Amino acid sequence: MYERIINLIGEDNFKKIQNTKILLVGVGGVGSFVYTSLIRSGLLDITVIDHDKVEITNLNRQLVADLSTIDKSKVDIAKDMASLINKDIKIKAIETFLDKDNINTLDKDFDFIIDACDSLNTKLELIKFAKQYNIKIISSMGMGNRVDASKIKITTLDKTNNDPLARNLRKLVRDNNLNMKIPVVCSEEVPIKRKEVNSMITSPGIAGLLITNYIINEIIKVS
Repeated sequence: MYERIINLIGEDNFKKIQNTKILLVGVGGVGSFVYTSLIRSGLLDITVIDHDKVEITNLNRQLVADLSTIDKSKVDIAKDMASLINKDIKIKAIETFLDKDNINTLDKDFDFIIDACDSLNTKLELIKFAKQYNIKIISSMGMGNRVDASKIKITTLDKTNNDPLARNLRKLVRDNNLNMKIPVVCSEEVPIKRKEVNSMITSPGIAGLLITNYIINEIIKVS
C-alpha cells in the first residue's frame, strides 16, 4: 500500500518513518487531519490522547465525525479508523484530559509530540515534558474564526502574530523560563470577531497537513 511513498523517498527513509514513535494530543479539527495523514504516510506507532466525544457540530471539519459516531469517544473512533487503513498499525488510545497530574504517566521515549489540543495549560505541560525528556515537539495555535487558509504557516512561537492563543502561550512559556523557539503552526490572519469560536474545514485541515509535512520532513531530513 505504500509503494508510491517508497518510490518517492526510498526504502531507507520509509523505514525511518515506520520506526518513529508519535504522541498526538487532540484528535479534533487539526488533530484528526494530522492523525489520518500520519497513518497514510506510513507511521506505525501512535499514541493518541483526547477526552472528548464526537458532537454534531464536529461534522463540518473533524475526520473522526460522521453521523454514526455522534456521542462516541474520539480516540476509540480514531483507533478503529487506523485499523481500516493499516492492519499492522499500533495505536494506543487514551481517553483522558491531559494535565500536570497525569502527564508523567506517559511513555518517555516518543520521537515527536504533536500538540493539537485547545488547553493552554496542557500545551505548557507538553512543552515542559518535551524539554525534560528531550523530545521534539510542534504545537498548533488557534485556527478558529479564520477563513483564509493560505495564511497558515510553520514558524516558531516567538514569531507568531495575530493569534490570541499564541500570545497567551508565549506569556506562559516566558514565565516558566522556557525556550520560545518552539515549532508551531499558526495563521497570520486576523481572527474574525465572534462571541464564540467558529470554524470550517479549511484552516484546521491545512494546519494538520502542514504538521504532518513538518514531521515527515524532520524524519527524513529533506531540505
